[in-house]
Amino acid sequence: MSLTASLDASSVTAVPGEETSLPLQVRNSGTTVEEYRFEVAGACAAWTTVEPATLSLYPGSAETVQVTFRPPRDPSVPAGETPFGVRVVPTSDHAEPVVPEGRVTVAPFTEVTAELVPRGSHGVLRGAHKVAVDNRGNAPLTVALTARSGTERAGITFTRPELRVEPGRAAFAELRVKPAKRLWRGTPVLHTFQAVVAPPAPEGEEPPAPVVLDGSYQQEAILPRWLPRALILAFVLALILTGFWYGMLRPAVKSAAREAITPEVIASATSGPDQSGGQTGGQTGGGSGGASATPTPAPTPTPTPTASVKPSTKPSVKPSAKATAKPLPPAEPSSAQVQVRDGVGGGSRSGTALTVPAGKTFRLTDILVQNPQGDAGTVVITGDGGSRILTLALENFRDSDYHFVTPILVPAGGQVTMTVDCRKVGRPVNAPAPSRCAQSLFLGGTMQSTKS
Repeated sequence: MSLTASLDASSVTAVPGEETSLPLQVRNSGTTVEEYRFEVAGACAAWTTVEPATLSLYPGSAETVQVTFRPPRDPSVPAGETPFGVRVVPTSDHAEPVVPEGRVTVAPFTEVTAELVPRGSHGVLRGAHKVAVDNRGNAPLTVALTARSGTERAGITFTRPELRVEPGRAAFAELRVKPAKRLWRGTPVLHTFQAVVAPPAPEGEEPPAPVVLDGSYQQEAILPRWLPRALILAFVLALILTGFWYGMLRPAVKSAAREAITPEVIASATSGPDQSGGQTGGQTGGGSGGASATPTPAPTPTPTPTASVKPSTKPSVKPSAKATAKPLPPAEPSSAQVQVRDGVGGGSRSGTALTVPAGKTFRLTDILVQNPQGDAGTVVITGDGGSRILTLALENFRDSDYHFVTPILVPAGGQVTMTVDCRKVGRPVNAPAPSRCAQSLFLGGTMQSTKS
């Protein structure tokens, strides 16, 4: 073999962030001039160089090159021993390369950073924080966690006293601040504290300076400051609403209740059963079409709310000393009903619901017209002397009721008649189709005697 190469030492220690060199002896034992190049093999090849990179030797001569190690100060290069080799490759084809081998030991280094998240907290019962510890060194380490309180009014504790962190990684530990006494009300109290992260000391070296983190916890009152003001405001509002009720709403309700009690309501409440039903229920009338209508018993009408009208107040008239007028007898409630059937194309048909007896006047106040089949056509309701009271289109309603504050007067001998002109017979739901239109009329009012 015409090439020999050897390292001065089989092992070397490299400090991260610094340079360490190891000599390499190269000898040309051949008979010709030879050029050699160098290649580093192993995990340390990325941060190891050979200077010079090439070397020319005469036959029988030897020279020394430097193998330089520059490990970065980074967690990516772990501490510990790493094997390596340097290939000395001749440029000629007939010579074989030589690979001297050795070991490089990367020295450990410690670099720790820490952060308190959040720096300040607030709450009623306790404050919660987290300490994040980053190991920027190249070896695992276990840090000690301690806390110092700025006052004696709060206790600071860690969930664990130590924290192990791998190289290039971060670990978290919870820190809790608990006040010694509860604050029920008043100004919030600020508690300051310090969290201390102490890394271990390397062998044979002084311990690194601990990392001190400043933090604070603001203790809030259990009862908020706005609560007394809110209670006072609610009390004042309750007083205002009470005064508004007793001063305005309650008198208005009483006044409306008094106005709703009209003479008609009193007469309707105190009167007995309808005594005029026998008189009006059996009456029938001939219409213009020549057909008679068959009256049916009057059903009880559905009460419909009407607008109350405040009765006018008239000054009382003192009776004359010479003559006094005889009061009229009280009015009697009265009602009547009639049903009229009419066919299509046969002309109109009428039915008389009520004929006023002699010596009386009918005061008409309520009208209810029913179109249960949904027929199409017209219906006309006339009063005394054929005067029209209502004219309605059947297709516009099924039930239509009317209430008159000022009664319609029908004198003695007058009749209230309903005339139906059918154009189309309706069809009830889920029922057979009828052959004729059918409408009903219900009247309500009072019968007043005209004899004193």
